Order: sequence, then C-alpha cells, then structure tokens
Amino acid sequence: MTCLAVAPARRGLRGELVVPGDKSVSHRALLMAALAEGTSRLQGLSGGDDVARSAAAIAACGAGLEREAPGTLRVLGGPGRLHEPAAVVDVGNSGTSIRLLAGWSAARPWLTVLQGDASIARRPMGRVAEPLRRMGAAVDGRAGGTLPPLVVRGGGLVGIEHRPEVASAQVKGAVILAGLGADGETVVHEAVPTRRHTEELLERFGADIEHRPGWARVRPGPLSPVEMTIPADPSQAAFWVVAATVVAGSDLRIANVYVGPGRAGFLEVLARMGADVTVEAERPADRTADLRVRSAQLSATTVAGEEVPGLIDEIPVLAVAAACAEGTTTFADAAELRVKESDRVETTVAALRALGAQAEGRPDGLVVGGGRLVGGTVDAAGDHRIAMAAAIGGLASVEGATVHGWDAVATSYPGFAEELTRCW
Repeated sequence: MTCLAVAPARRGLRGELVVPGDKSVSHRALLMAALAEGTSRLQGLSGGDDVARSAAAIAACGAGLEREAPGTLRVLGGPGRLHEPAAVVDVGNSGTSIRLLAGWSAARPWLTVLQGDASIARRPMGRVAEPLRRMGAAVDGRAGGTLPPLVVRGGGLVGIEHRPEVASAQVKGAVILAGLGADGETVVHEAVPTRRHTEELLERFGADIEHRPGWARVRPGPLSPVEMTIPADPSQAAFWVVAATVVAGSDLRIANVYVGPGRAGFLEVLARMGADVTVEAERPADRTADLRVRSAQLSATTVAGEEVPGLIDEIPVLAVAAACAEGTTTFADAAELRVKESDRVETTVAALRALGAQAEGRPDGLVVGGGRLVGGTVDAAGDHRIAMAAAIGGLASVEGATVHGWDAVATSYPGFAEELTRCW
C-alpha cells in the first residue's frame, strides 16, 4: 500500500490496544541471543522489516532461527556457531541495525560489509566508526569511513573509555557490544543519559556489566541464553497516546508498554501540555505498565535540553499534538532530527503545513503554532514516523488526510493501518 486515506474521527478512540514489541529491545535481544551459548526464546518481537534485517544478519553469521509463531523466535546461538557472512549484509532502512551490527561485528575475527537503502547511505557513521577504530577494528566506508556502506574487519580489540559527542543509545550500544569481545574493560560515559536497553539486556543475558544513568562498564565474557517477552514499544504507543488525546470522546488503553529509563519522556511532555494519561498496572520487574488515555485540551510547551534524546523519535507525533494545542510549542536542541530516515525537521514541518497547521523549521528543531488541523495531502518522504504522525493528524483534522509513501510504515509497524480502522 503506497497511499493511505484517513477520514476524520467522528467519535473517540476506544478499546484496548497491544502495540508491537519494542524495536530497540528486539534488535538487541537478537544480537545477544546469537552470542549466547544455547537456545534463547524471544516472544513478542517487533514484526517490522527493521528487526527482520537484524534477524537475517545473525542468521547470515551462523545463528539458527526457528519460528514458533508470529513474533516468536528460538535463536540457537554461541560463538562456536558463528562465522563470517558469505555476502554483504543488507540492513534495509534500519539505522539501529547498521550501528549495532558494526559494534557486534567488530568483536568477531572476520570481515563484515554492511549496507542499506538510500536513506541509510546518508546516515552518519563516524560516531560509531571512530571508537571502534580506537578499540582496534578496521572500519572503512564512504567519505573516510563516515558514511555507509561500512566495511568492518574485527577481532583483536582492546577495551577503551569512550565519551560520545552525540547522545546516542545506538553508539553506546555498539561500543558495549564490541566491548564484549575486547581485552580488558570498556567504559562509556554519557553527558546526557540515553535509553539503557543494551545494559539491561546484557544483565539479563548474564554479562559482566555494571551501569547507572550516564555510565556503563562491560568486561568480556560469555552470555547465557534467555526466555523473554519483548515489551510493547513506547515509540509506537506514542502515536496512539496522541491520537486518543486529540480526538474528542476517546478512552483508550494500551497494554504492556515499556516505561523504563529513557523511553517515557513523551509522556512527561504530554502531561505538561495537559494530557489525561494514567499509568496503570505497573510491573517494576520488567519496567512495563498499561496506559489509559482520555481526550483532553492541550496547551503549548517547550521541549528542549536533556529531555530531547529520550523522545527524539516521538517528536513528529508530539508536533501533531502541538498543532492541536493552544499556543505555540517549541522543539529545540533536536538537530539529530535532521539525520534520521528523513530530515525530520523539514518533513515534519511540511506534513504539518500540508494539514493546515503553522510550523517553521529551525536549525535544531521546529516551532509549531497550535489551533485546528484542516487536513490535506502529505508526502511521508519515505519515513515511517512521518507517515504515522500524518495519519494521526488526519484523524484529528476537519477533512482527513491522504498519506503518500505509506509503504514506509512496514519497516516498523505493518499493522498500523488495520489498528487505525479497528479503534474508532
């Protein structure tokens, strides 16, 4: 489906949703399961193409995959099974795959070539390549090894201390995964703490790791297999939270959402704006909870500073909420938006304007004038989050929306359109 027509919602969103498994957790769980000696069972994996690319990558390196049911894989792993991939590893549109696989591959004594689509070819990789080179890996690519394709010759690594210049859980994860196969300890210091999925999962797989907000230390050692259920993805839940907030008469429950460190920032922003979101049935052991969302009138806010890295992926849909709020909302300190699947400053501004909102891009973010969305035709520019944010904008608009480039949504949430129809 390359185009989706979204009619304005004439009544609220109601019922209960289970959104896909968390993409960030799914990628990492697959890579760790491939290293663990034995069989891991991963249930609730994200069903999008991005995670499928990580699964295909570990299979190309010798991990065994057995599908039990949709979203459930048994992964037969262990260092003795793994080998150099026989062909180029294609990550498709997945920036998470290429960065994490660069670190994962750097610890392996072989050559790995990582490539992706046209969007991936523009994604900055110097932030990953530089620390991996310091650890002893040979990493090359276009533009002096700063752009894909990446060629990684791994093995013989030594641990380092690294202070990323850009707040990035993907960079941190790549360095830590490389550290699993390095001589000595590897330490990552973050000026701004990012999501801790790599650290939390490595604990679960039995790694020698210590961590706290903004700091992680890993030593080499074996991993043990696990059985786990991937929690629901908060970045995907954010679309529904905003939808139920801005569509009058809504009362929607979203089940089993991960609300741990670095992932619930969008809820704090919406709370500042006046959203009616209740966190229910909290499960501290796995950092999940159910979210109950009722429609509410919103007021403008400012999103900036240290909160931005924890909600960077949610800014497009938060901008839709801002367009429905009273007043002018500013998103700042978010220059990282410009190096996502699209330049999300420009594509978010274009989508909002197409729907009748006032929006202006800035070098490090955007400004959104609140009021009423009229509706219109949006070009998603090959970006799944822009497509889904535009669909939510269409629900809340007077005339609805037509979203071109809807096929991009298959990378992360292939069932989104079906859920959209079911909920209202």
